[in-house]
Amino acid sequence: MTDTITIRRPDDWHVHLRDGAMLEAVAAFTARQFARAIVMPNLSPPVTSAASAADYRQRIMAALPDGSDFTPLMTCYLTDTADAGDIAAGHADGIFTAAKLYPANATTNSAHGVTDVAHIMPVLERMQDIGMPLLVHGEVTDGDIDIFDREAVFIERVLEKLIGALPDLKIVFEHITTEQAVQFVDSCGPNVAATITPHHLHINRNAMFAGGIRPHAYCLPVAKRERHRLALRKAATSGSAKYFLGTDSAPHEIHAKESACGCAGIFNAPYALESYATVFDEEGALDRLEMFASEHGPQFYGLPLNEASVTLERTGSAVPANIEVVGSTLVPFHAGSKLEWRII
Repeated sequence: MTDTITIRRPDDWHVHLRDGAMLEAVAAFTARQFARAIVMPNLSPPVTSAASAADYRQRIMAALPDGSDFTPLMTCYLTDTADAGDIAAGHADGIFTAAKLYPANATTNSAHGVTDVAHIMPVLERMQDIGMPLLVHGEVTDGDIDIFDREAVFIERVLEKLIGALPDLKIVFEHITTEQAVQFVDSCGPNVAATITPHHLHINRNAMFAGGIRPHAYCLPVAKRERHRLALRKAATSGSAKYFLGTDSAPHEIHAKESACGCAGIFNAPYALESYATVFDEEGALDRLEMFASEHGPQFYGLPLNEASVTLERTGSAVPANIEVVGSTLVPFHAGSKLEWRII
């Protein structure tokens, strides 16, 4: 039995760092584990221009602990009126790494999102031309579509047509949650990849209703049936270059989660790598953790691999019931439980 494992320092290819006091509270958790992270742009107001992305990057850097070597990778929030010229210029200047498609009202702070992909086709065509990745929150938002079916319907209604129209556009299908998504990604060429969160590898939809309503297990896209969770675990641990680490860590203060209309999001940043390591260990695939966590993402984005390394040991991590930081109370994923692995 392997009791220690050393891997190349990983990156997080999908994280919410928020802004203001919350940014101050959570940035260090991501920077402690990851060398780089794709930072989501769904602030209020959203990050829709190269100038606003540059300003946000400065705020992130200011919130990091002294001596941190973490690099935030910025993204553009696409709207129906997105400016292809500004986005392309921001990408050329090294400000934007990618652009994010939120279907309008699909998740937190997505009210300004795209109402119809047809509205942004000129932007997407430009992105295809310059090799700029499109990051996709893959859910339809129609009220008549069951929330557990929205990802599968999005594939049929939007993604298949988009790839047919723009076959060379680089697409990351983010935080996939279904067997259908795995099958779709597997069927596409090398320009289509997906991120997988730790929580979707650990929980199915029963977690939201275990003995009552469990708001800290509520995220978007919501966790699905057990067969979907198992499909995700198989994909993540397969060694396929199409899948890589993206935590979708999404912090909310405890009172915003435990309310009559609780916010969607799971705060997994404090123990993310330990959480992933536990899954890979359970699946007998620790030898593939480095590929998923540290290699596939940079290779897809065309970025160099990190030179530093991180070591985990099988001594266990006790996850606290909550974390108090900068005046905020946050409940981490796995709260009150113990993970098998710990970062040395």
